[in-house]
Amino acid sequence: MIYFDNAATTKPAKSVAETVYKCLEDNFGNPSSLHALGLKAEQAMSASRKAVADALGVPAEMVYFTSGATESSNLAVRGAAGTYGRRKKKVITTTVEHSSVKEAFNRLEDEGFEVVRISPRDGAFDPADFIRAADENTCLISMMLVNNETGTILPVKKVFTEIKRRFPDIITHCDAVQAFMKIPVKANDLKADLISMSAHKIYGPKGVGALYVKKGVRLLKQNLGGKQENNMRGGTEAVPLIAGFGEAVIQLKDNFAERTEKLETLRKYFTEKIRAMDGVVLNSREDAVPYIVNISVKGIRSEIILHFMEEKEIYISSGSACSKGAKSGVLGEFGIRPELEDSALRISFSHENTTEEIDEFINALEEAQKRLKR
Repeated sequence: MIYFDNAATTKPAKSVAETVYKCLEDNFGNPSSLHALGLKAEQAMSASRKAVADALGVPAEMVYFTSGATESSNLAVRGAAGTYGRRKKKVITTTVEHSSVKEAFNRLEDEGFEVVRISPRDGAFDPADFIRAADENTCLISMMLVNNETGTILPVKKVFTEIKRRFPDIITHCDAVQAFMKIPVKANDLKADLISMSAHKIYGPKGVGALYVKKGVRLLKQNLGGKQENNMRGGTEAVPLIAGFGEAVIQLKDNFAERTEKLETLRKYFTEKIRAMDGVVLNSREDAVPYIVNISVKGIRSEIILHFMEEKEIYISSGSACSKGAKSGVLGEFGIRPELEDSALRISFSHENTTEEIDEFINALEEAQKRLKR
């Protein structure tokens, strides 16, 4: 099996799986309980909270666990608008956001907010477009750090820094799901008040995420119920999954440079092979992250190649996993022509992938061109 769909989800690390199982077996107490088993569960959560916080360079009490990045981003966007949007009714985002952010802004628009959506120009974003859009009536801006379909890095630091300089009261949210533990992500460096994260993108379990909330930022609670997570998010915490999240972060905190170097080597090797092929186009920018490469195979629809590869036990994606094969429109926003968008494939690497696997994929792709091209 060759797995090149790591942007959709990663295989949990062995130590993560062991941590989750051990917690299910031995640490099943409710962290809100006042007895020893509850305390033990709370301690496991605290250790994971500290691991995530240390990675972001923030105090542990600013990290809140959720059921995943979708909930984190919903809480960030709707929670901030609910608190700060009572008088200021303008919000800013991009046209290439993940659906969890995009749909949250769509709902705000339905509720009477003015939503400004900034598009890339010639495949890249101009920070000046965001800065010009901000004014005294703006309460929130949300930008992803790494695009999940193309690997494009957005100018979050430049935008947030200048907006905070001009309008310090505007709340800044960053969807860092495809960036956290893959490229440097520090809250203070990004000037982000809110940061969304997910465990299953970094070799952790599915069903758990986190939201960084800067001290002093108030969010309208979205998940009503108990007072868990310092009354930020009601519901009994999934302690085994949270413990697995923390373990995933701990496993990735060392050898960062070594992993990045390997991924850059894989990307270079892969793109050189692709450029040597006829009828295959690179859609990702040269300055994109090294672990996501978007390509198009002219004349063959994405879904057809995807299933052709699946028969050979090579697993890739035609786009965002959350879209379930439907076009998100993101590639078009980045200037990719409709016919290429229809044949786009996302190849996303792990540091565990090899050049030999890339060779097998290239051979299969050449075979697909011969057999499937219409």
